[in-house]
Amino acid sequence: MSDVNTDNQDKNGGEKIGLIAGNGRFPILFAQGAASNNLRVIAVGIKGETENELENYVEKLYWVGIAQMGKLIKILNKEGVSNAVMAGGVTKTKVFSKFMNVNFIPDLKTINLLYKVVKDRQDHSILGAIANELSKDGIELRPAAQYVPELLAERGTLTTRSPNERELADIEFGWDIAKKIANMDIGQCIVIKEKVVMAVEAFEGTNETIKRGSELGGKGAVVIKLSKHDQDERFDLPTIGPHTIRILSEAKASVLAIEASKTIILDKDETIKAATDKKIAIVAL
Repeated sequence: MSDVNTDNQDKNGGEKIGLIAGNGRFPILFAQGAASNNLRVIAVGIKGETENELENYVEKLYWVGIAQMGKLIKILNKEGVSNAVMAGGVTKTKVFSKFMNVNFIPDLKTINLLYKVVKDRQDHSILGAIANELSKDGIELRPAAQYVPELLAERGTLTTRSPNERELADIEFGWDIAKKIANMDIGQCIVIKEKVVMAVEAFEGTNETIKRGSELGGKGAVVIKLSKHDQDERFDLPTIGPHTIRILSEAKASVLAIEASKTIILDKDETIKAATDKKIAIVAL
């Protein structure tokens, strides 16, 4: 924790950290880990995405629509937050249907961001512009894993079962391909079987990619999920969890290869146990 700016402290003790919370378990696990590290968490949840349960693990929880950037900044400034993190995702299909729901009507700050600042609609462009906008208002966006490094995957085989010779060959074959695809902002996941690419992640997300690839490859497919070479660790680190293992099991995939120190494992003990029970090998390289 020594490399984290701790200027933002008050009489209640502990650094105050802002949490911009998306969907899934990550925001809750971040809040739990941050609290155990003596951090005071001020959360801003996204309507229709963030779990209500988050309220139980933070000092305060506010709500905004997905396109209410101005309101989000006002909340964090009002609370005296100077450091913040993003945790959890946003359902892309909802974003593309934004004009069908009042939560997606943009405020002036968001309109300026989307139509004057952002040059394209790639994730890294939008998220980078959001980080810059927060910085202009005195809020520095930090990598979530900087505060809860225990959530990151450690190097090695994490399960009882190790990949066999054929599976190792598939990992070696697919690793560079997965990296190139990730670097092109296409997706972070591919499915391999006997050195043939069965599926590449695109708009549908990792889970649907696993299902599609395993339908084509059959039992024993190898799934590789990686970050980009220039991944901005403030957002969108590859993430796996118990639900990932359920999808792998249902698809009869046999191996999940991930990147050590650059992949977040949600509910780590539960995830590794579930994979071990299903005889699915998880290896972090």
